[in-house]
Formats: sequence, C-alpha cells, structure tokens
Amino acid sequence: MSTPALRSSPPSTSSDILSRYCTVRAASLALTAPLSPEDLMVQSCAEASPAKWHLAHTTWFFETFVLRDSLPGYRDFHPDFHWLFNSYYNSLGDMPAKSLRSSFSRPPVADILAYRAHVDAAIRRLLESLPDSAAGIQACRRIRLGLEHEQQHQELIATDIKHALFTNPLHPAYSALSAEASADSIAPPLDWVAFSPGLTQIGFSPDPNPADAFCFDNETPRHSVYLAPFSLATRPVTCAEYLAFMDDDGYTRPELWLSEGWTVVREQGWRAPLYWQPDPEARSGWRIYTLHGWQPLDQLSETPVCHLSFFEAAAYAQWASRQHPGCRLPTEFEWEYAASTTPGAPFMTASAPWLGPNLLEAGNLHPTRAAALPGLQQIYGDVWEWTASAYTGYPGYRPLPGALGEYNGKFMSSQMVLRGGSCATPATHIRATYRNFFSPATRWQFSGLRLARDGD
Repeated sequence: MSTPALRSSPPSTSSDILSRYCTVRAASLALTAPLSPEDLMVQSCAEASPAKWHLAHTTWFFETFVLRDSLPGYRDFHPDFHWLFNSYYNSLGDMPAKSLRSSFSRPPVADILAYRAHVDAAIRRLLESLPDSAAGIQACRRIRLGLEHEQQHQELIATDIKHALFTNPLHPAYSALSAEASADSIAPPLDWVAFSPGLTQIGFSPDPNPADAFCFDNETPRHSVYLAPFSLATRPVTCAEYLAFMDDDGYTRPELWLSEGWTVVREQGWRAPLYWQPDPEARSGWRIYTLHGWQPLDQLSETPVCHLSFFEAAAYAQWASRQHPGCRLPTEFEWEYAASTTPGAPFMTASAPWLGPNLLEAGNLHPTRAAALPGLQQIYGDVWEWTASAYTGYPGYRPLPGALGEYNGKFMSSQMVLRGGSCATPATHIRATYRNFFSPATRWQFSGLRLARDGD
C-alpha cells in the first residue's frame, strides 16, 4: 500500500480525533466480525497476512509510535508484542518473517482483542490529557497517521480474506450479495474527456483542503509538471471488454506484452484475471469469485474488470489501440489532473456523492457498473487504476527521520503507481493525490484500468 508520513494538520480538538479514532477502530472489528477464529489465521499467499495479524499490527502502530513517546507511565501490553507484530521497521529491531504470520496461533484472538482494548483505553487517556503544545500537536498528528495506516489495513483485510476464502476448496462467501449489488444492467458506451493542461501543479496542497486534511509524504512536495493535451476514458474497462481481449487470444500474443510481463504470463500460466474460472454453464463461459461467492460473468460483464496486474493492463491497452488509435495507460500526473477537475476533488469525504454506492462501508465489496452521466465516472472507489508511471519520489522528496522514514522511501523501486481507490477502500481514505503502488505482477488487489490517449 501507499505509505504514510506526517503531512497533516491536527483536528481542531482532541475530541474530534478521539471520535474519528473510535470510528476507525470499530470499523476494523466490524470487518472481521463475519470471520471465524480459523478464518482469522489464514495466510494464503506471500503478499497477504492473516486478519488476526492486521488487528494486532495496527494496534502495535499506536503503541509504538504514539503511546511510548507521548503518554507518561504507559506500560506495554506484552513485551514480546514489540517485535512479534513489527512489520518491516528494521531500525526498531528484529521481526518474524512475513511468511510465518499464519503460525501465530498464540497469542489467541482473545488476547489480540484485549491488546486492542488496552491501547484504545490508553489513547483515550492521552487525548483527554494532551497539552496545548508542540508535543500535543505531534501526538495528534501521529494518531491521525495511525488511523490512515489502519484504514490501509482494512482494505488489506478485505483483499487478503478474499484470497484466503478463494483458495478454500469450498469457496465460501464472506457475506451475502445484496439485491442492489446483484442487479444486471448495461454500462454506458466508452467515451472520452479531453484535457489541455499545459504547465500544471501536481501533489497535495493544503490550501483548498479542510484544516484537518491528511496526505502521505509520497504525495509531496507539490511541484510543476508539463502535460501535453490528452484524453481520458469516461469509465474503466469492463469485464465484457476484457473478455473480448481474451477471446482474441490476448494471453497468447507476445507482441501485446512487455517482455517481463510475457515471461510472467508463461511462468504463471495466466489465461484470465485472478478469480476468473471457466464455467460451461454460464453464457459467457466464465464465472468470477467475489467476496459474495461465485457469480456468473454474465452478471458482472458490465462492471469494471479487476484483479489485473500492470502487465495485463498494459497488454490490454496495446490491444485496444486498434479500436482506439493511440490509446494507452495514463500517467499518474494525467490521472491526477483529470481527477482534480472532477467536482469535489481533491479532498474526499464519506458523504461525497461522486463516490457512488460501491464502498467498503456499504458492504458491496465488488465494483459496480458506471452511471450513464456526462464526464468522468468511477474515478474513486471502484478499482485502483494502473498508470504508466513508476513509483518514485517527487522532486525534493525527503523521507522522515527515524523509524517512520522506513514507511515509504525504501519502497521506491520496481513498483508502479495506481490511482483512485477501490470498492474495498474506506471512503475517507480517498483523494485525488493519493498514490498507491505495487509491483507490476500484483493481482490480488482490486486493480483495473482506464484508457488514455494523446491529443484532444
């Protein structure tokens, strides 16, 4: 996931941040409530972690980076938790290998919940006694950072448990499918929106945002970028459109693929997006596993295709250029400029109407079809959209000092940027300048694509 740093103003009062703290922490527990203790232990691929570990690690973050420094007399819940639930902060000491997280049958779930309650009570004491000083402001900023960090892990809980349940031979559903989510309708035809930016500013700016707005350090510093005229597709690519690529032998034509991507396709035996399986009983010949269980592709054909790697997205764009000459993946700067011109951008709120109904909070844990409205659709909250941009620091970027500096800068290698947020991203965690990143072969996230082309 994108990685956070202290680039925020504290909320106006400690009670504001305490209210947000309680809301975010409760959301994590609600997300894991449908899971059994056995579900909480599963780690089904190298990229994923058990849900129980997510609950513990997000708590570890508040204990490590807030309470130890800011609450006088604070006592750790358990001395071994300091290293047991460390993720990758080498400057803080050793940690278990990520591949071993599924072996943590002890401490049991009850102890993890007690750990969360212990830290929650301490955070409450801290916020009720914070001085109006630089130290108090710093503590508020770190708590806000911890909340954004926990929201990242909420999305990971959703994607990790989806993969875990999919690998179960029974393919159980995480939750029932709502009537609204199961409705079958037609996506609007793909169209284009033209932009002529010229010299423009990219990156987070506090000026148009609320006083308590937050960004990660990789969204800064704001800087100038020249963008030639371009057009962006009005919506993401749908499952039906991607199926046409597959039916045209898209996975067996090396001329469509980047060299590394073609190697991965052959080594991994890819023939379809992750979670797609042949189904002779379906009209389309395919079914898709969702967090609501199996659904025929016929029911999802007009929704954005997801669980694509960057390599698959790039190959589709190359294939689609025959129908839409010159089309390609957008750069992250083109994407941000276009998203920032969408009403309500760049700062997102949970009540923003342009997010649509397909949010983690609404329980519809799969992308929905685009609306037949003018302009850009589904910019936020359906699928993370792969861009053509490698993940690097902006000009003048500097990592934070100390252990928190490990949170971001050290990952700026061999990763590609995604934008927009997915159906598993908490709504208050989304904004136009947010930079997600993954290695180009990653498929277990809700990742899709939107086409771009040169000129207007």
